[in-house]
Amino acid sequence: MENMDPLGKIPLFASLSPPERQQLANRAITRHYPAGDFIVLSDEIWPYLFWIQSGKVTAVKESYEGRSLVLTTIGAGEVFWGPAFFIESVPMPAALLAELDCELLLWSRQMMLPFLLKDGRLAWELAQKVMGRVLLASDIVEKLAFQSVAGRLAGFLLEQSEDKKTGPISRDLTLDEMAARVGSTREMVCRFLHRFASDGLIDITRTEFSLIDRPRLEELANSVKG
Repeated sequence: MENMDPLGKIPLFASLSPPERQQLANRAITRHYPAGDFIVLSDEIWPYLFWIQSGKVTAVKESYEGRSLVLTTIGAGEVFWGPAFFIESVPMPAALLAELDCELLLWSRQMMLPFLLKDGRLAWELAQKVMGRVLLASDIVEKLAFQSVAGRLAGFLLEQSEDKKTGPISRDLTLDEMAARVGSTREMVCRFLHRFASDGLIDITRTEFSLIDRPRLEELANSVKG
């Protein structure tokens, strides 16, 4: 690494001294994953903490029937971990997939443990990040339990258009990928997309979509199952 303090820009390690961060950097395992490659599979024991130097990682849960649910997406500059990093022999509850070409820096439980035990601020910062992920998981469960497929799809479309309030938005995801993000099937997603179009909420083609009635979509996204 050319930077004299390569981990200095990572908030998790801000409490460490520059020499300690350099020690961690020297012990990091660098891994490259092309887009579409699995970083780790569900049910594997994977005792690592990692920082995404570049790319995007998706956590995917698969059902016995072959359906997928995207649990979260972690982008460049973020930190994530396997549960076995904290509790030995706990398997991965979901697979981690490189959504884009990725470069990760990994640290094993064994390597990081002395730093965590020595520096309470580092452990506290990591605990806050873990709690953030717990709250995110709780939000996902709440949506699956109390929100209809139509509501989850409406919320997903709104999220996709956050950076573009007007004009068409490119359809970068397949129906299967959209279904994985809202916890449904491609058939249901297709059905509700056409229903939204028929009801004047969206305008959709094979390559893009536009939000026509954002207030009604927001109302639908905020509704709960009866």
